[in-house]
Amino acid sequence: MPNHFIFDQSNSNFFGKLVNTYAAPGVVAPPDNDATVNAREFATTFTTSSSLGILGGSVIASMQLTNPSGSGRSLYVSNMAGGVGVGLSLLSSFSGSLVVARGGTIASPSTLTPVNTLFGSAAASVMTARSSTSVISAGTNFLSFPLDPGMFSLGFGGGIIVPPNQSLSMTVSGALSVAGTLSCFINLTWWEA
Repeated sequence: MPNHFIFDQSNSNFFGKLVNTYAAPGVVAPPDNDATVNAREFATTFTTSSSLGILGGSVIASMQLTNPSGSGRSLYVSNMAGGVGVGLSLLSSFSGSLVVARGGTIASPSTLTPVNTLFGSAAASVMTARSSTSVISAGTNFLSFPLDPGMFSLGFGGGIIVPPNQSLSMTVSGALSVAGTLSCFINLTWWEA
C-alpha cells in the first residue's frame, strides 16, 4: 500500500482545506492580531454607577469615537462589550438597552484616552474618544436591543468602519423601579489603518 497523504490533496476524494496541518500547515488569525503587532489596535472603556433611592431610577453610559477630518486613517471595530450590573436582591422592574449609532451629539462629554494594545508602544490613536452619562442624541441608530443584567460581547472583526469625518456612538442604559445599585459599562476595541 503506497504511503500517500489523503488530506489536502486537491485530486483526492477526501480534500479538506487545512485538515492535515502537518503535511500542509496553514495559519489563520483575525486581522486585529496583525494590527496589535503593528501598534495600531486600541481600546477604551467607560463605567458609571449610582445608588438609587427607594423609587429607583436610571443610569446611562455613553461613548463616542470621532475620526477627525484629514486623519488619513479609518477605524475598524474589532469588539464591543459592556453591560449592566445590578446590586440588589429583588428585581421589581428592570429594563436595559444598548443603542449603537452613526454620528450623534454627546452632552457634557469627558475625554477618554485610548490605550494601545501593544503595551509599551508610544503610538497614539488619531481618534477622539469621549464619554457621557447622558443619552447620545440626533444620531442614526443602526443597532439596538434590550439588555438583561449582566454582560454582552459583540465581535465585529472590522465589520463596522468609521472613515474620516464620521463618528460612532454607543449608549448602554439601565433602569430600576426599586432601590439598588446600578452600573453601566462600555468597552470598545478597534484598529486603525
